[in-house]
Amino acid sequence: MRDLEALRDQHKRRLAWMPWLYFALKARHRAWAQAWQAEVQAQLLAQETVQLGTGCFIAPDAALFGEPGRAVVLGDRCAIAAQAFLHGPITLGNDVSVNAGARLDGGRKGLVIGDGTRIASGAALYAFDHGLKPDRAIKDQPVRSRGIHIGRDVWIGANAGVTDGVVIGDHAVVAMGAVVTKDVPGWAIVAGVPAVVVGDRRNP
Repeated sequence: MRDLEALRDQHKRRLAWMPWLYFALKARHRAWAQAWQAEVQAQLLAQETVQLGTGCFIAPDAALFGEPGRAVVLGDRCAIAAQAFLHGPITLGNDVSVNAGARLDGGRKGLVIGDGTRIASGAALYAFDHGLKPDRAIKDQPVRSRGIHIGRDVWIGANAGVTDGVVIGDHAVVAMGAVVTKDVPGWAIVAGVPAVVVGDRRNP
């Protein structure tokens, strides 16, 4: 029995870091995994201003923080992996995945992500920014927020960054390590710092 519990604990850790495995569990694992997720999500719902769609997966050590007026809203079948950080206002569509260590902050204006979008490990999306005027220290600068909007079927690569005010069109791809400071057209592939269009998914 002890060995079974140890194996199950390790399986939970595996799912937390690789949540796509949760959606492919075999029947013999599905019952305990769903019961475990029900406990994790019930605790989160009791503590934070969050809304969860059906069939979601939330790693126990993911950090989801929502307040009244700054809710974190997940559609159906979303996956939030280990050590991800989400601070509302954030709205995720259906089938969105946020992988390990990604950092999302909606600022005041919010972060909206469309259906089926993938946010890879270490990506950073911040819907706010500090002023830069030379008459005061950075710590005393005003903070602005314009919001970030990411379309459907988008892939934000590992360790990529998206700055406040950006709109990323449907089906676009942001390369690993890119820093997006301007709007990205639908279907575009962008790379670099700052990111520029380097291709189109329709013309691989």
